[in-house]
Amino acid sequence: MKNIKRCDWPGADELMLKYHDEEWGTPVHDDRKWFEYITLDAFQAGLSWSIVLKKRENFRAAFENFEPETIAKYDETKYTELTQDAGIIRNRAKIKATITNARAFLKIQEEYGTFDKFIWQLFDNQPIVNEWKGTSEIPASTPDSDRLSKELIARGFKFVGTTICYAFMQGAGIVNDHLVSCFRYKELTAA
Repeated sequence: MKNIKRCDWPGADELMLKYHDEEWGTPVHDDRKWFEYITLDAFQAGLSWSIVLKKRENFRAAFENFEPETIAKYDETKYTELTQDAGIIRNRAKIKATITNARAFLKIQEEYGTFDKFIWQLFDNQPIVNEWKGTSEIPASTPDSDRLSKELIARGFKFVGTTICYAFMQGAGIVNDHLVSCFRYKELTAA
């Protein structure tokens, strides 16, 4: 897929290209995947997505494939173990937030049946489709990400500021921010 038109942000990095071409902007409907995205976006805060993506498999191993039921039960021993795991980003506050977020995630599942049902109803059950012509047009946050951030914070989540929420929305397909010239834009709007 060398001579196709795509967004420019992945650059030439094979892992970033694969993520762009196969995942970014594709609507998510799997609760485990939702929890993975919200966790990885929190760990990305202050870093590049490329760093997080390169450590993704290590994160999956360290956090039991992002199973919120398991993570919600982590104790001080497991927390300490994670802070010493060189395969992940060893930010103590972000590790603590992941455990807190797992518990908040489970409460939403209890209330709504699934996190998927909860999150999509906030956006009228359909992706927001933008029509950006250049990367410089894409915002870091929007009133929708402000609203999502407030909703998640009110439900006990940590590391869910508006910029993190917007990245989460982009990755999980709540918003289609592929450039209109990108082959994925056409694929996702046709779907």
